[in-house]
Amino acid sequence: MWTMVSTLIIVIAGIMAFWVLVYAAFGRREEENEEEGIAVDLFVIMWRTKRVLGFIDRLASRGRKFWKVYGDVGIALGFLGMAFVFYALLKTAIATIQTHGKQAGVQLVIPGLTIPLWYGLVGLAVVMVVHELSHGVVARADKLPLKSVGLVLFFVIPGAFVEPDEEELKRAPLRTRLRVYGAGSLANLLVALLALLIMNLALTPLLQPAGIEVAGVISDSPASGVLERGDVIVAINGTAIKTLEDFENFINTTRPNQTIAITVLRNGEEKTVKLKLGAREDNPERPFIGIYLGQHYRSRIGHENIVFPLFFSFYWIYFLNFGIGLMNLFPLVPLDGGRMLDDLLKEYIPEGLAKPLRYAVIAIGLTLLGLNLWPALLHLAR
Repeated sequence: MWTMVSTLIIVIAGIMAFWVLVYAAFGRREEENEEEGIAVDLFVIMWRTKRVLGFIDRLASRGRKFWKVYGDVGIALGFLGMAFVFYALLKTAIATIQTHGKQAGVQLVIPGLTIPLWYGLVGLAVVMVVHELSHGVVARADKLPLKSVGLVLFFVIPGAFVEPDEEELKRAPLRTRLRVYGAGSLANLLVALLALLIMNLALTPLLQPAGIEVAGVISDSPASGVLERGDVIVAINGTAIKTLEDFENFINTTRPNQTIAITVLRNGEEKTVKLKLGAREDNPERPFIGIYLGQHYRSRIGHENIVFPLFFSFYWIYFLNFGIGLMNLFPLVPLDGGRMLDDLLKEYIPEGLAKPLRYAVIAIGLTLLGLNLWPALLHLAR
């Protein structure tokens, strides 16, 4: 516990030292040309440039009709996704209350802490680039001017942005605005689908089951002190174990208090250990080991230093684009889903009714988001 607290203190101290250096180097300032350069504010760094605008213009001009249809699909998907995310978060929030925070909700995305560092950074970079590029191309296809593109760091959260002319965007027809808002999440979901297809059709066929990985060991269980996290079970009592089905079929032939010989790969070396099976609390006649299982794979073609990094890169590209793309449709400003709903209410409902509706949506949205973050924050605190 003390180690975790001291590590947290060191991390926080490092972050604060970074911001002290940033303020010492730049101060809190805006560049004279606010459409380009670096701007530093309280725990915010923004870098703007116009260099990518030409590329966005060329991309948008080559198929304006296509990009408008693409934007219309983004509108439809945006409202469908909005309803789905709202329902999912409502359902999970109710479960969180009923289980006193034990039900998983929204997961925090922190590379190196809650997700793998490098795969997480690659996935997040793809999320940001395709999301903002999609916003920009659809905006230019509808002839909306863009002021700049850039990168932003908010405390420790990196991001990217395409900055339209806000006044022109406000004056644009509702359909145009909705196209721009919905385009970002549409791009993320399309990239997620593409990554999933590449994994399933190109990379998964290269993998073959090669044992059962011990993903975790339950304390005070029969496996505690015998098996270790990261062990790969390749045989039990001399019977080869390659798949989860093999493992389950073998364990079903055993009984509590029976001693079995488990052959594992540990740190690249094969080792056989003896384990006396326990009994399950819910069914004393069934054996109990006390481990969390995962399928271990090997490359059919070798070159595992290439195949596995490719697989996990596409997995996290899929996972983050799908999750963040959907979450961005949650009806809470400043998320794209919130802006879509907000503009729709302003367009079709009198201001006297639209204003309290917007406030109600914000209050409900913040409550649902808080309840869904509760389990993740509890887990992080532990």
